[in-house]
Amino acid sequence: MSEPTIKTTVVGSYPIPSWLAAYPTGQGLADATAVVLKTQELAGIDVVADGELYRFDVNHPDTNGMIDYFVKPLGNVRYDVGRADIEEFRRINAMDFRRHPCGVIEGPLGEGTLNLPVACSRARAMTSSTFKFTVTGPHMLSKTMLDHHYPDVQSRCNAMAEILAAQVRELDADIVQIDEANITGHPEDAAWALDAINTVLDAAPGQAAVHLCFGNYGGQTVQQGDWSKLVDFLGGLHADHVLLELARRDGWELEALRDVNANVGIGLGVVDIKTNVIETPDEIAKRIEHAVKALGEDRVTYVNPDCGFWMLPRSIADGKMCALVEGRDQFEGR
Repeated sequence: MSEPTIKTTVVGSYPIPSWLAAYPTGQGLADATAVVLKTQELAGIDVVADGELYRFDVNHPDTNGMIDYFVKPLGNVRYDVGRADIEEFRRINAMDFRRHPCGVIEGPLGEGTLNLPVACSRARAMTSSTFKFTVTGPHMLSKTMLDHHYPDVQSRCNAMAEILAAQVRELDADIVQIDEANITGHPEDAAWALDAINTVLDAAPGQAAVHLCFGNYGGQTVQQGDWSKLVDFLGGLHADHVLLELARRDGWELEALRDVNANVGIGLGVVDIKTNVIETPDEIAKRIEHAVKALGEDRVTYVNPDCGFWMLPRSIADGKMCALVEGRDQFEGR
């Protein structure tokens, strides 16, 4: 059978297996990662990811470590946050949905003990499929920290970008995906955040991608906004493709996305991760058909979930992946 025109992929995270949460050893992590990769392969996913299980912290089981995993190891960041720090952060109100800073910057940011290449290589060795590694972006990370060093948020965002770029340059992955889930609600940041994000994307040894969504916590949308305000930003990304949340939004913004620079492929969100209902392949195929008609031929290069699966039961996540592949195949007549 010929290669699909539109490829299937996941955004990144996968539900933590109960046995890993109960017994979080190194061997358990390796076994769980192998299970996640094999589950995607059996579902027929074209571009697989490790599930981000390496970020799991037994002391914070309600988060997949999107922020803390990257910030805690950094040099010149104080991770023990006190009451005064929290009050100062709330006055700044940099993150409406986060009430506590993830850390306090007390000097020039350094990579400290952050070691993304090691985490990447462990998963890379477990699959022969096209492999994607995901990294939280500099805009998101810079806005979660209380800053006692840099003159403004743009400066610390640029510093964060340089640290991430140095690590991304060493990743053994076919695709490196940068995750940004705050700029959707703050399009006014796009002008100064773009260069920092591109710094990281330019370091990718293979293809580069960006995932943007409006956030998810317990099925709740975190950021308010719409894609029409980010068309220029999306087109300015040095990315092969962008993965966008669209299924939950019923595709009403597709017309605006026609104006995104044609050099950037569209990764179409056709799986709603804010519900436990598993889409049928027919529903997936119709969403792809609607998007292709709205965006034009060859603009949709990937289909994917709106966001990561980590807050869903494993059986639901697995069912949604199978529906994603079957729906793509139905659309392409495979």
